[in-house]
Amino acid sequence: MRTRWEEIKAVERTSRGGEPAAKTLLSGIAAALPALLRAYHIGTRAASVGFDWGRAEDVVAKIQEEVDELREVVDGPADPARAEEEMGDLLFAIANLSRKLGIEPETALRKANDKFTRRFGILERTVAESGRAMRDMSLEALEEEWQRAKSAEQSD
Repeated sequence: MRTRWEEIKAVERTSRGGEPAAKTLLSGIAAALPALLRAYHIGTRAASVGFDWGRAEDVVAKIQEEVDELREVVDGPADPARAEEEMGDLLFAIANLSRKLGIEPETALRKANDKFTRRFGILERTVAESGRAMRDMSLEALEEEWQRAKSAEQSD
């Protein structure tokens, strides 16, 4: 269904009276879109002509490949430009997994941000009520409180 829609849109782009036709399949995707959403649309367009992974599992393998490449950068000498490139490749692959799973990535990330914010608020309140300061706590102690906050939210 989505592939057919992309084919119809491609025909419309090339047949508009008086308007120049799009030069490439990807040229009509607005650069002003949020980057994650733009990556999703780029993947959709590429998939419309068969340039796509066969299964979601194949995209997961690509994500692992990108994580491994990013790990090489993190574990090696500082190279901010390569780190940025590898992080971008990872995010692009994740956007494509979202597409393969039928999940709009901006919505999924917005929900994850909201969930983290709620849980972090619980963590902050719990720590404050105990008379402690987060900045004075170890990561292990904060993680314990985080797990409590997570459990408290899930039981609500």
